[in-house]
Amino acid sequence: MKSTRFNPRQALLAALVAATFGAPASAVGSNVTWEDILNDDKTTGDVLSYGLGLKAQRFSPLSKVNTKNVEHLVPAWSFSFGGEKQRGQEAQALVHDGVIYVTASYSRIFAIDARTGKRLWEYEARLPDDIRPCCDVVNRGAAIYGNKIYFGTLDAAIVALDKDTGKVAWRKKFGDHKVGYTMTGAPFVVKDEKSGKVLLVHGSSGDEFGVVGWLFARDPDTGEEVWARPMVEGHMGRLNGKESTPTGDKEAPSWPRDKEGKLVDAWNHGGGAPWQTASYDVEKNMVVIGAGNPAPWNTWHRTKEGDDPRNWDSLFTSGQAYVDASTGELKGFFQHTPNDAWDFSGNNSVVLFEYKDPKTGKPVKASAHADRNGFFFVTDREKLTSGAGYPNKPTALIGAWPFVEGITWASGFDLKTGRPIEKGNRPPLPKDGAEKGDSVFVSPPFLGGTNWMPMSYSPQTELFYIPANHWAMDYWTEKLTYKAGSAYLGQGFRIKKLFDDHVGTLRALDPKTGKIAWEHKEKFPLWAGTMTTAGGLVFTGTSDGYVKAFDAKNGKELWKFQTGSGVVSVPITWEMDGEQFIGIQSGYGGAVPLWGGDLADLTKQVTQGGSMWVFKLPKSLKR
Repeated sequence: MKSTRFNPRQALLAALVAATFGAPASAVGSNVTWEDILNDDKTTGDVLSYGLGLKAQRFSPLSKVNTKNVEHLVPAWSFSFGGEKQRGQEAQALVHDGVIYVTASYSRIFAIDARTGKRLWEYEARLPDDIRPCCDVVNRGAAIYGNKIYFGTLDAAIVALDKDTGKVAWRKKFGDHKVGYTMTGAPFVVKDEKSGKVLLVHGSSGDEFGVVGWLFARDPDTGEEVWARPMVEGHMGRLNGKESTPTGDKEAPSWPRDKEGKLVDAWNHGGGAPWQTASYDVEKNMVVIGAGNPAPWNTWHRTKEGDDPRNWDSLFTSGQAYVDASTGELKGFFQHTPNDAWDFSGNNSVVLFEYKDPKTGKPVKASAHADRNGFFFVTDREKLTSGAGYPNKPTALIGAWPFVEGITWASGFDLKTGRPIEKGNRPPLPKDGAEKGDSVFVSPPFLGGTNWMPMSYSPQTELFYIPANHWAMDYWTEKLTYKAGSAYLGQGFRIKKLFDDHVGTLRALDPKTGKIAWEHKEKFPLWAGTMTTAGGLVFTGTSDGYVKAFDAKNGKELWKFQTGSGVVSVPITWEMDGEQFIGIQSGYGGAVPLWGGDLADLTKQVTQGGSMWVFKLPKSLKR
């Protein structure tokens, strides 16, 4: 597979320039404090974090728009991102002091007047023509703190801008984009409760090019690195500019060695990139984040020759990681897919929530994660992060339930060991003299039972709302060697439909039982996040262009609006001037049209676009 497949519209990238456009905001807004961010899930006049709160539950206490009146929602305004850069718009916007901050494809960010839709300023990164984004030129959002707004760029950098003017405050490179490092996820602001320092936390991307994934913490004022944690076992971390500790065991026993006792090549390019956005356990002072797939995709390159791949784990990849905010030390980890052979990764959001154990009545501090491998995990984060010992505690697994149908790779999970019960669905090695191995039928495919698009949780219904998909793939191994800057997969594939009547399925799941409370099917793949509100609603978008609202209790579709392009972003809501607003981006792209095989053919009928839409109830409506 040629690396050019990972770099759509390469010719356009050379033309990008860094600039600030338009007039600054009419009034300088107030600075964002840590207390503002800490209370983001409770306040209604702003949106200050990716996930609408540190626990990433994506629940808003607003109820002015509710099940009784949502059918009357109308557009307040729309804003075009403009230009020829009409690729996937996957961001979640932020709102502060009447200004919306939203990132867009090709490493752009806009400040927009939330009342009028007028552009206040725009920043467009100067990107080289040799960037290596695997899955479209997307950007999933920004972080805000003090007087600055922060976002990552496709050339492996993070930029801080003055939130009122768009002027660059600092810019830091964290990796070599030529070998595959990049950044698509939104950064996240936390506070180290021990030192009292606020930190800007972000990860790296690039597993498909054989990089080693890193999680970084920076000083938000200067951009200087505070700590850095690699996610491949045995690699050395950093603290205050010096080597700190290796990740896990320094001998990396979960990665194979050759006959001379040296770690095999895969360890040097082992993946594990935490490319999504973290959540934060304030009480535990823990950054919680998913770790990406091991590299290469080919499981046999991460298995000792002649051995069973189930005897190897490729730690610390394809799982949920718990990192000490003070030191960057890995304090807990649970692996969703040991020695991942299917690119199931583990980056989907890890949502923190609390519930009462139905058997004992005792409160449980839990983490929830809907994985690409098709299973919904509930883990005890107290057990995962307490006590000494190897940070991969299987006893922390409370439940692992399928949230999609047709799973071929495993029948379930053993709660005693925390390991999957595999079905022998790993693609075999090529036979002697063959260039590729026999094909196996796999469901879900590497695009996942769900993917990057974040789910939400409602404390009212005590249900999770998962944007899921039913599809499959033909999958086979291929011979490979590592070459810097080239795709490092060792697998071939073809995505296929699993059912004739639908691909997307929005599912409400009970985390105490794993039962599906309701579902809503969509013909096209679902690739947008969800949001719940105290008005009893679930909002999301569809690949054929609709923004939709559902009754959170029963899944009844209550409202929809056609935006003109596929919706693959994340909705937000806020209150302003006594009214509730809902915001979301429209603009089709992302991994599906690039990688999706038969599904890419299905989505060719979707027009591209790039715009921000804001909705509200008519003032004339009696509420």
